[in-house]
Amino acid sequence: MPESMGWLWIAVAVIAGYLIGNIHGSTIAGRLSGVNLKETGVKNAGASNAAIVLGKKYGALVAAIDIGKGIAAVLLTRGIATSAGLGPEASALLVFAVAAATILGHNFPFHMGFNGGKGTATVIGVLLGFDWKIGIVGLALLIIVSLATDFLVFGVLMLYVTFTVTAVVFAAGIGPDLIAAGLFAMAIWKHLENFRRMRAGEEKRVSSVFGKKKTA
Repeated sequence: MPESMGWLWIAVAVIAGYLIGNIHGSTIAGRLSGVNLKETGVKNAGASNAAIVLGKKYGALVAAIDIGKGIAAVLLTRGIATSAGLGPEASALLVFAVAAATILGHNFPFHMGFNGGKGTATVIGVLLGFDWKIGIVGLALLIIVSLATDFLVFGVLMLYVTFTVTAVVFAAGIGPDLIAAGLFAMAIWKHLENFRRMRAGEEKRVSSVFGKKKTA
């Protein structure tokens, strides 16, 4: 395949990945319920806010959609890479570029003024799309680190760490490494407000969800 055609594949696939990321479970839940999740609860377009405001069924619906789009984006891109006859490096670059674009589409959807969620469910879906075992590891780290630190933000960042390790260890070429580094930097920036609230003692703790207070 000519090099220009390879870059064309990547450009088209990345745009498609971003548009897939724009399919928000919270938007669908909002239309079904008549409630704008960006204006209620913690004003977040994620599954946790849907569960808080609308109940567990809506929370599960949002999570399923946001995880599902991450899985679908990765699997569809692998099919495109195979059909296009791309080599290992080009294929890995394509898959990781589309995966990142899907996460960015969730976090910065054009129909929400580029202010969406924080990508938790979508990153889980992407990791499951890479390999279900990688997805399980990422999910386990999310739970363990969140419980150990009593702050969800640290568990969420472990998902991005898992994405980065996957790129470095399993993907051919330096392209996926650079994409993963950029995505991790975005995640830190996206969670700066959480860190500010932590310093001010205002960030909600995981233990508060279970009606318990963390002892010193």
